[in-house]
Amino acid sequence: MIRYTLKCSAGHGFESWFASATAYDDQVLRGLVGCPVCGAVQVEKTLMAPAVRPARKAGGEGTAAAGPLSAPASEAEAALAALKREVEKNSDYVGMNFATEARRIHAGAAPERAIHGEAKPEEARQLIEEGVPVMPLPFLPTRKTN
Repeated sequence: MIRYTLKCSAGHGFESWFASATAYDDQVLRGLVGCPVCGAVQVEKTLMAPAVRPARKAGGEGTAAAGPLSAPASEAEAALAALKREVEKNSDYVGMNFATEARRIHAGAAPERAIHGEAKPEEARQLIEEGVPVMPLPFLPTRKTN
């Protein structure tokens, strides 16, 4: 994930997170990045300072907690990791076929079961408009994480 500091054509500054620099470029080209103040979709990156942690001090004072990088750094991260484990344990991953499979289940053409997967924003919007019960998940599928 990468965080960019952005500015709209009206001069409003804001920040947003993206999966990659390519994802940012793609979303801007498609007009999916908008100013939270005025809604303008003409946005550009502004000068940013990298987020760098200070060096650890010798002797253990002021050092970050030791442990693997994959260990949750906060209670919120731990709760999110627990939610992800529960979702993955109790539902079927259907990948990019999520919208199709959700419609089939809703129509009774496929067995009713919990599923999770990926859908483009427009597909998700259409599912909601059709009355298919869906919700976004606050994490990436395991296959898309490092």
